[in-house]
Amino acid sequence: MEAAEAKHKSQKQDAFEGVDFYNLDDLLTEEHILIRNSIRDFVKKEISPNIENWCQDAYFPYEIVKKFGDVGAFGPQIPENYGGGGLDYISYGLIMQEIERGDSGMRSTASVQGSLVMYPIYKFGSEDQRNKYLPKLASGEMLGCFGLTEPDHGSNPSGMVTNFKDMGDHYLLNGAKMWISNSPKADIAVVWAKNEEGRIHGLIVERGMEGFTTPETHNKWSLRASCTGELVFNDVKVPKENLLPGKSGLGAPLMCLDSARYGIAWGALGAAMDCYDSARRYSLEREQFGKPIGGFQLIQKKLSEMLTEITKAQLLTHRLGQLMNEGKASTAQISLAKRNNVNMALEIAREARQIHGGMGITGEYPIMRHMMNLESVITYEGTHDIHLLILGQEITGLQAFK
Repeated sequence: MEAAEAKHKSQKQDAFEGVDFYNLDDLLTEEHILIRNSIRDFVKKEISPNIENWCQDAYFPYEIVKKFGDVGAFGPQIPENYGGGGLDYISYGLIMQEIERGDSGMRSTASVQGSLVMYPIYKFGSEDQRNKYLPKLASGEMLGCFGLTEPDHGSNPSGMVTNFKDMGDHYLLNGAKMWISNSPKADIAVVWAKNEEGRIHGLIVERGMEGFTTPETHNKWSLRASCTGELVFNDVKVPKENLLPGKSGLGAPLMCLDSARYGIAWGALGAAMDCYDSARRYSLEREQFGKPIGGFQLIQKKLSEMLTEITKAQLLTHRLGQLMNEGKASTAQISLAKRNNVNMALEIAREARQIHGGMGITGEYPIMRHMMNLESVITYEGTHDIHLLILGQEITGLQAFK
C-alpha cells in the first residue's frame, strides 16, 4: 500500500491562495471562510500531490471516499440528524469549488453523493430510508450513484425505457443506464424508472441484488480519476420498501439535477481559478526575449480577461447561493449559472494552455487535465445547448426542445 501511494505522489507544491479581486470574502461569514479553508487544505494534502498520476493511470482512489466523509464533503446541505453538515448552500458551493480546483472528477464523486443520492433520499425518501442510508453515505461508509441517463435517452430523460412491474411482494426492474459516475464502486443506486402506467419513480437498488451489474466504462480521455460505468438491470427484484414515496414524475430527478448543477456552477469556478493561478505564476517565471512573458501585452490581456470572467462568475454564484438559501432559485437561474461558469472555465483553460506553451500539455501543470475534464462537465447534467434552450423557454414561454 505504501509503495502504491508513493507511486502516485508528486513533488510539485500546491501553492494556491485564492482568487478574490472584488473582496468577495467580505460577503462570507467566518464559518464560510473556515469551511472553505479547511477543504482547501484537504485538497492540498490529499488530492493535489496525487491527482496527475491518478489521471495518467486512470485510477480512481477509492480510499478518498472515506476521507471525503471525514472532512464533511458528502451532503453538507443535509441536516445533521441524518449525518449531513446542516450547512447553507453557499457553504456547499464553496466546498464544491475547492474540490474541483483539485479535480473535476473528484468533485463529481462528491456532488453525485451529496446532490444526486443523499438529496433524493432526504427529499423524497421515507424516514426509514433516511435513517438507513443517509448516515452511511455522509460518512463515506457507503458510496452511491444516480441512474437517469440511458444509452438512447440523455437530454430527453422522459423517453426512458427502464421500467419496473409490481409483482405483489416486490418490484421487477429491467433496463440500463449509461455514463453513471461512481457506478462501478457504488453500494447503492438511486434509479429512475417507469411503472406500468408510464409514471417515473425513484427506487433504491443495492449492490448484490441478483441481476444488477455495473460494468465500468474504460478508455476515457476525461474525468480519468473518477469511475464511470453503466447500471444494468436484468429482472432485478427490488423490495417495495425501496421505492422513494415522496415524489414521482420527471420533476423528481430534475429537482436533484438542479441541486447538482448548482454545485457544478461553483465547482467550475474552482477549475478556472486553478488554471488562472497556474498561468499567472508561469507568466512570471517563464522568460522569453529577455524578460518574463507576463511583461508582454498579449499575456496581460489573457490574464486580465481571465480574472474578469472569474470575478463575474463569482458574483453570479454568490447571488445564486443566496437565492438557494431563500428557496427562491429557479431551474432557469441555475441553468444560466451552470452554462456560463463551465463555458467560462473551459475558455480559461484553453487560454491558460496557450500561456504555458508546450508545458501546458504535460502533467507538470494542471491545465490539460482541467481542459479535458471540463469537456465532460460542459456536457453532463444538461448539455451547454440544452441549458441555452431552458433559458430560451424561460424568456419566451415557448419550448424549443421538440
